[in-house]
Amino acid sequence: MDFALTDDQQALRTAVRELAARFPDEYWAERDARGEFPHEFYSAFAEGGWLGIAVPEQYGGGGLGILEAALLLEEVAASGAGMNGCSAMHLTIFGLNTVVKHGSEELRQEVLPPAADGSLHVCFGVTEPDAGTDTTRISTVARRDGTGDDADYVIRGRKVWITKAGDSQKMVLICRTTPREEVAKPTEGMSLFLVDLAEGVTSGAVQLRAIPKMGRNAVASYEVLLDDLRVPARARVGEEGKGFTYLLDGLNPERILLAHEALGIGRAALRRATRYARERVVFGRPIGQNQGVAFPLAEAVTRLDAAELMARQAAWRYDRGLPCGREANMAKWLCAEAGFQAADQAVQTHGGMGYAREYHVERYFRESRILRLAPVSQEMVLNYVAQHVLDLPRSY
Repeated sequence: MDFALTDDQQALRTAVRELAARFPDEYWAERDARGEFPHEFYSAFAEGGWLGIAVPEQYGGGGLGILEAALLLEEVAASGAGMNGCSAMHLTIFGLNTVVKHGSEELRQEVLPPAADGSLHVCFGVTEPDAGTDTTRISTVARRDGTGDDADYVIRGRKVWITKAGDSQKMVLICRTTPREEVAKPTEGMSLFLVDLAEGVTSGAVQLRAIPKMGRNAVASYEVLLDDLRVPARARVGEEGKGFTYLLDGLNPERILLAHEALGIGRAALRRATRYARERVVFGRPIGQNQGVAFPLAEAVTRLDAAELMARQAAWRYDRGLPCGREANMAKWLCAEAGFQAADQAVQTHGGMGYAREYHVERYFRESRILRLAPVSQEMVLNYVAQHVLDLPRSY
């Protein structure tokens, strides 16, 4: 078993680390406090060619795998950018995977090159307030307006927690095209569309409402209301009714990428905590000399290193076309727990100052908490493991 990264992968990490270092903690604290999208950061990574890292080369991308994309996002998070930095770009990396695999050549040519060069922002519209994790119960509906394969669709419904919707021109959107009660399986009868979000906002068919939230405030999340949004048939991704199957192609890479982001936040938090533990002197000696401070930090880095192994294995398996649902879900669970523990311990190490914005660890703490909820909750990961790994009866 070879755990070493290739020379190219090491070079990738170094280049990303150097570029991300141009945007220090103070930059991210300011963007988070003001709720401003990190345009300078996004542009720098677009100019460096990083946004299309996993987009095929024929469409202007780097044509690399999920492991390289994961290393990119881990380094971004570890720089101190956290979820504010990663969320600005990771939807371009994994959200368009469905278009790459199942979209028409016309759709690929339309969206992949501008997404890769950073001129097109894309968001992902799946979650609904009354469906939650049970995507089969979504109520957003796309109905044909007319007959024939070229007839437009008219979409009505509501999505929630849609990251970057206010900054995006396009949205990958899943809708019901056949009622749930009329299909043999609940997962049938859903279709994916690549809709023109900006045009919908201009026409009044789409309304956006930003959701006030605890953290990651530089990248807003939105409630999206769709009221008779007209979409041409050519905007459908793949065949009608197979959208849920296509959606699955994005779930495992999404878990793998966000697992690495959790690792990065944990590393950033530990970097701050250990520096403080070395420099803070109380009772005549550095607090890091006390086992009550040192041992929890040692445990945190041990858990991060262990979680990293599962995350790397998941990425390795995905890139080789091997089954990776088990590994991707476990990686997400382990990395989210390890990252949150590291961030929590970083706050604790700083004592009262850990609660102050000045030291940045409170921001890491808020952002690490997201990853225990999204893109899937820790409880739903355990449901998956119980059912698909241990072969226990489904509990929900």
